[in-house]
Amino acid sequence: MAEDFITTLESVIRSRQGADPTTSYTAKLFAAGRAKIAQKVGEEAVETVIASLGNDKTALVGEATDLMFHLLVLLADAGLSLDDIRAEMRRREGVSGIDEKAARLPTPVRPE
Repeated sequence: MAEDFITTLESVIRSRQGADPTTSYTAKLFAAGRAKIAQKVGEEAVETVIASLGNDKTALVGEATDLMFHLLVLLADAGLSLDDIRAEMRRREGVSGIDEKAARLPTPVRPE
């Protein structure tokens, strides 16, 4: 079975780490550092939310694409991959979202 496009894109993104930032936007992001990459993820997330509030599906697809691209760059910069995300999703499968979130919250301290 052929790799899906997003997995292929993830490989291309990883190949741009350390590449010439004057010839590659992805290399330029890596060179700018994690804070800049995270900022771009935040910007694209906000733009995706704004696009979702309109009736323009093309705009939403475009912004969601930008968000996913920048998220893949951030994951690569952090030494993570789609496989890490897939593993966490599998771990959460079949668990109520409410129960899963409650398990991540600190236990409240009860006064004695």
